[in-house]
Amino acid sequence: MTKRILIVDDAAFMRMMIKNIVVKHGYEVVGEAENGLQAIQLYKEVSPDLVTMDITMPEMDGIQGVKEIRKIDPNANIIVCSAMGQQAMVLEAIQSGAKDFVVKPFQQDRIIQAIERVLGR
Repeated sequence: MTKRILIVDDAAFMRMMIKNIVVKHGYEVVGEAENGLQAIQLYKEVSPDLVTMDITMPEMDGIQGVKEIRKIDPNANIIVCSAMGQQAMVLEAIQSGAKDFVVKPFQQDRIIQAIERVLGR
């Protein structure tokens, strides 16, 4: 069965880039959100197998988004995407329940490797 992914990033081009990579590798994108609030709502609606979550976003950042999604689903698979120089925030995201992180700008292989590791492929 195809694994379903929710992509969360405030930058439309970044969502498109991640979507292109994951679709090319056989995953289904079941939703896109531009902030943590939208991510929580979509998570409830589509129940994805995995979420890619940007850290720095308006309205609700990725760390808070991770915490809120984990309240809904303690077993949620979340990979955090962050820009260089956000190590402290990445650490906080992992402590909040994210299962891996990818540093932007990322290599296509790295994001697939993270997804496969988290989903146990």
